Amino acid sequence: MSIHSTAIVHPKAELDKDVTIGPYCMVGEHVKIGRGTELMSHVCIEGWTEIGHRCKFFPFVSIGTPPQHLQYHDEPTKVVIGDENILREYVTVNRGTAFGGGVTTLGKHNFLMAYVHIAHDCHVGDSVVMANAATLAGHIHIGSYAVIGGLVGVHQYVRIGDYAMIGGCSAVARDVPPYMRAAGNRSKLYGLNAIGLRRGGFSAARIRVLKQAYQVLFRKGQRLAEATKLARHQFQDSQDVLMMLTFLEASTRGVCRPARKGQDDQEEF
Repeated sequence: MSIHSTAIVHPKAELDKDVTIGPYCMVGEHVKIGRGTELMSHVCIEGWTEIGHRCKFFPFVSIGTPPQHLQYHDEPTKVVIGDENILREYVTVNRGTAFGGGVTTLGKHNFLMAYVHIAHDCHVGDSVVMANAATLAGHIHIGSYAVIGGLVGVHQYVRIGDYAMIGGCSAVARDVPPYMRAAGNRSKLYGLNAIGLRRGGFSAARIRVLKQAYQVLFRKGQRLAEATKLARHQFQDSQDVLMMLTFLEASTRGVCRPARKGQDDQEEF
């Protein structure tokens, strides 16, 4: 374990072996940090925060600070961060609210670029990339392997599915289904995130079925509820499509609508 002489670490904080605390960092009383994690410099970790193994926090990261919500009254809510995450400069992660579940979570193998903000009661999956200054309001769910472009703002209570991609400078006010690309203010769907799926190991056959399902769901002129029932019958053997349909059926904010026909394969993010 290495703690710089200028760092302030509360004696009750729990630090595993091989933790590195750099210059001018602050670690609070209720913080737990897993083995091999590094706080480079000027990092502030406070509140009831649990951090996993081999994470790396760049300068001026702030974790576990109180939620930016007027109904928060110093309840002992939490932030839980998994293993092997990289948080670049000035990333902020607020802890949860008592009325919102009490915890903000970040999975494993995520890469949060500079100035990313994750607000109270958000839940981010695994292997997510959030580019510079991407911002999540409260109560947002981000699926695993999603990519959130730079300067994106996501409205509270929105869900973004697994392997989805959000283009830069977008404002996302409705749910984005798994495997899809979305962009714009307010965001619209631009077809399948085929490049991301290929990089994620999806076969050509799986991608082809998802493209067919997208056409049924969003390009046949039917109401989404009717299209969902049709797709569930037509693609009952595809676990990928069934997962997407379950996501759609659980939406409470509504789903981003598709862009004009002919733009699905033309929009470049």
